[in-house]
Amino acid sequence: MLARIIDRILLRRHFWRHATFSEVAELYASRSMRVFAIRMFSAFISIYLLQEGFGVVFIALFWAGFYALRSILAPMSATLVGYFGPKRMTLVSNILSMFAMLVMPLVPEFGFLALLVWGLLEGVSTSIHDIAYLVNFSKVKSMKHAGKEMAFMNIVEKVAASLSPIAGGVMAFLAGPQSVMVVASALLLLAALPLFWTGEPTRVRQKLNFQGFPWRLTWRSMVAESAIGLDTVASSTGWTLFMGVVIFSTNSNDIYAKIGFLSSVAIVASLLSSYMFGKLIDRDRGGELLRFGVFANSITYIIRVFTTTPTGVATVNMLNEGAIAAFNMAFTRGMFDTADMSGRRIAYLSLMSMSLNIGCTIGALLLAGLFAAISSEVLVFQVFYGVMAIVTLLIATPRFALYSK
Repeated sequence: MLARIIDRILLRRHFWRHATFSEVAELYASRSMRVFAIRMFSAFISIYLLQEGFGVVFIALFWAGFYALRSILAPMSATLVGYFGPKRMTLVSNILSMFAMLVMPLVPEFGFLALLVWGLLEGVSTSIHDIAYLVNFSKVKSMKHAGKEMAFMNIVEKVAASLSPIAGGVMAFLAGPQSVMVVASALLLLAALPLFWTGEPTRVRQKLNFQGFPWRLTWRSMVAESAIGLDTVASSTGWTLFMGVVIFSTNSNDIYAKIGFLSSVAIVASLLSSYMFGKLIDRDRGGELLRFGVFANSITYIIRVFTTTPTGVATVNMLNEGAIAAFNMAFTRGMFDTADMSGRRIAYLSLMSMSLNIGCTIGALLLAGLFAAISSEVLVFQVFYGVMAIVTLLIATPRFALYSK
């Protein structure tokens, strides 16, 4: 039903596309449901681990291992997506993530063993899903109006992402965090179903092939994607730990509701800006938007260094969401154009996924090292975000051919 509603709203304005709009509408529906399910609890995993007695160094190292696993799995995931198709592998991914969610409530009883099983299942799941989603969307997008389509996808995602943290936070406060994991696992299975209303958008039984791969065209975007990985850890895992360690107490379940509320309110900034950013991309202003977003994001890291109150957290969250929407939409459009030009769509997107997760691994290892070396937790985050303000500027360096025309 969600896909049909989207189809009716936008079909008459998208008569120019080559792929049917139903293919994009079902992708919007599936993506929004998965984002809602995952974000119901993913924003709170680090807090959950803190409550279960795991130390901050362990948590940072755990995330480093999780992202390292995803980077190693990227070629295998790309091979599976190429052979079976992105839609079938999205279903597999969601099933694996469903089982992962059901394992997480066992952490209080089985400790690290349950956490290890969760990491393996969720690592495989997210590795497969990220590549399947990128391949699917890059194939069915419109060439002429991809900016609008990414804007709408961003809006759909942000609506889901804005509702899920507060919903998950309130549920965790009232019934405990384990209840959120059970509900999220059921939603994950439903999230893949809209994708099967039409056939696979890509040729199946493809083999991963790097022969003649255009490294000169793509290497800068891989470096920039690694910087996005650093940003991902800093603005998600790192920021959640900051709120749990410095801003709020983790002794009671009301922290889930507080963080959920702050996360949900902040996403409004991204919702308000997404459509405008999409129009700028379609008007060949994507390169400028990319640089603006990266610079604004760097400024938010400097502000984080001086943030010590919930009000400051809310302000940073709103500024950061707007900046991420700007550079992420522009970067993704350039990445899809490069995937088209490369002639090796799946191989290129697998390397981009690997680069992203390598960056995430480095960011988590840096955070763990700072926690181990510095006794003051406040100083750890100040140093960490000072470094992030500089290194994330690399996101603006890919030199996409689309923005050089």
